[in-house]
Amino acid sequence: MGLTPSDSTRHEGRRGTLAQALRPFALFVLLVLVLLQVSRLALVAWQFERVEDTGGLGIVLGQGLRFDLVALGLVLLLPGLVAPLLLASRRTLRFGELGLRFVLSAALVLFVFLELATPSFIEEYDTRPNFLLIEYLKHPREVFATLLGAYPFQLVLAAVMVPLVFTGAWKLLRRSGSLAGPLGPVRASLLALGLPVLCLAAARSTLDHRPVNPSTVCFSNDALVNTLPLNSLYSTAYAIYELERHESGDGVAYGRLPADEVLAVVRRASGIPAEAFTSSAIPTLHVQNPTVRRERPLNLIIVLEESLGAEFVGALGGLPLTPHLDALLDQGLAFDRLYATGTRSVRGIEAVVTGFFPTPARSVVKLPRSQHGFFTIAELLARTGYATSFLYGGESHFDNMRRFFTGNGFERVIDENDFPDPDFVGSWGVSDQDLFRRAHAEFEAQGERPFFSLVFSSSNHSPWDFPADEIELYEEPADTRNNAVKYADHALGEFFELARGSSYWQNTVFLVVADHNSRVYGPALVPVERFHIPAVFLGGSIEPEHIGTLASQVDLLPTALSLLGLHCEHPALGRDLSRADLRAAPGRAMLQFHDTFLFLEDERAVVLRPRLEPLVVEVRGERLIPDRRPFPELVHRAMAHALWPQQSYRQSDYTLPRFTSYD
Repeated sequence: MGLTPSDSTRHEGRRGTLAQALRPFALFVLLVLVLLQVSRLALVAWQFERVEDTGGLGIVLGQGLRFDLVALGLVLLLPGLVAPLLLASRRTLRFGELGLRFVLSAALVLFVFLELATPSFIEEYDTRPNFLLIEYLKHPREVFATLLGAYPFQLVLAAVMVPLVFTGAWKLLRRSGSLAGPLGPVRASLLALGLPVLCLAAARSTLDHRPVNPSTVCFSNDALVNTLPLNSLYSTAYAIYELERHESGDGVAYGRLPADEVLAVVRRASGIPAEAFTSSAIPTLHVQNPTVRRERPLNLIIVLEESLGAEFVGALGGLPLTPHLDALLDQGLAFDRLYATGTRSVRGIEAVVTGFFPTPARSVVKLPRSQHGFFTIAELLARTGYATSFLYGGESHFDNMRRFFTGNGFERVIDENDFPDPDFVGSWGVSDQDLFRRAHAEFEAQGERPFFSLVFSSSNHSPWDFPADEIELYEEPADTRNNAVKYADHALGEFFELARGSSYWQNTVFLVVADHNSRVYGPALVPVERFHIPAVFLGGSIEPEHIGTLASQVDLLPTALSLLGLHCEHPALGRDLSRADLRAAPGRAMLQFHDTFLFLEDERAVVLRPRLEPLVVEVRGERLIPDRRPFPELVHRAMAHALWPQQSYRQSDYTLPRFTSYD
């Protein structure tokens, strides 16, 4: 019987060759390159109209090969260093071969899995997978329910493909052959030096001072097309790397300005008088005087509506899905041009509850330095004697909400576990009707003590399950986004019917606002129109009026405090749009779209991207038209507004004075 290299009968003096040792690496590289190019071609075919509009097909494919080699260099760096050392001697040869085979098979599975996840991720976020993919994996119940309801085919495909790919890769690598014997110290050393150098060269992909990164392929004004040259393993890993840099204090490199200059710009842009600022330790702390005086403290209820963009609101030119909200917008102080700060619920919570400007990192709801002692409207009102609460139909630990809220002024958190007998429970918790009925009962029970509550709806969320027979469907089948919006509006209307007949109506300011739009997508670097959301202040003391000033979610907090009639001190830099002078002034909004920041002033905006020059654009509907004229003051303001929250978070100075209380 003939001998094979894998047999235990290998000749004692026989040595493995470099060619034999390199075979599994070469096979892995070939498999990954074919996989990624096929995946990229499929994505290009799917999004061909957008790719064609940029004229960048050659860039997508050519740079795509480059970034596939970058990813391979990063993935193979450690195996390329360790494997040759294990293959050097007979004692570790078998372990080295099996270990290398396992690592390469698992790495191929990771490449395949992320490419399979890419189309669904693009449908939801209009970009390749990034750190959000990892964020959601922390909440397996909600994620699995969403995938099962909205993407069952993709879920089954991934469940089938992952073991098949691993098994197939294992067999192919085994058939590529084993070493005839150990490499020996000389060959192993050459390989352990040569492979990492080759991997580092591939990962850097340039002789310049800095290695390539996603900004290298930002060649168009279409944010999605700019990600197509990347692959999804690289885009996810790089986003996580950027996030960790931000949390360690390095920040995302939009540019640099002196800290005192940044502070001066954002304070001046807030419309707050210079003499109102009161602290050097808390640089944005200032006294806010209300525009209206109240005989008694008013309650504040914020209803945060999940994924309710203007495109679904009839009164804002959207689909006829929200008759109840449309009526509310005419009955209170309504914002016609309000823009969300981001694309996720925690970003909306951050803006509405803390008034903090957006950053390319995670929302402060999830960041470590903001879990205690970070300013929220709940902390401020609790110090004035208010009862404070958060009501949510799902699990409050999702997105770290419970921890952030309880550490920053919310006395009570009521979530899905506190609904003993709900009428309907969906993938994301109890229905909006169950939520609002419980909220109404809680508010009626408050008595004379003023209270603040954040009520966060969840029915308008994929997979869009809600109680049957509650609404006349807008379309078939029932489980669609449009029907979920219509149901959420129905539940909101029921709540306000209860509230108008309640004991608390006359003494309460209500704010109804969306957290963000359901899908933010489009060919622009930042799809501005997809950030347009509804907001309205209501209550027995609120006179109906429409505000046409361009506004941001961060403006709602100071406006709410003014409508409550509170004289108070806080660090939030939003604009109090109950003030006539600020309504008459030019508006501004800040939009964070993944790692891109857009600073909007009426019809002109500045787009800031990591390590790229600022881009001034005109906003025409859903299009951003580059404007080559210099606007140094506008760019300066944009840069300051992008840098200030990063600066403030690192310095931990967005807070209230430690022992201050208010009468």
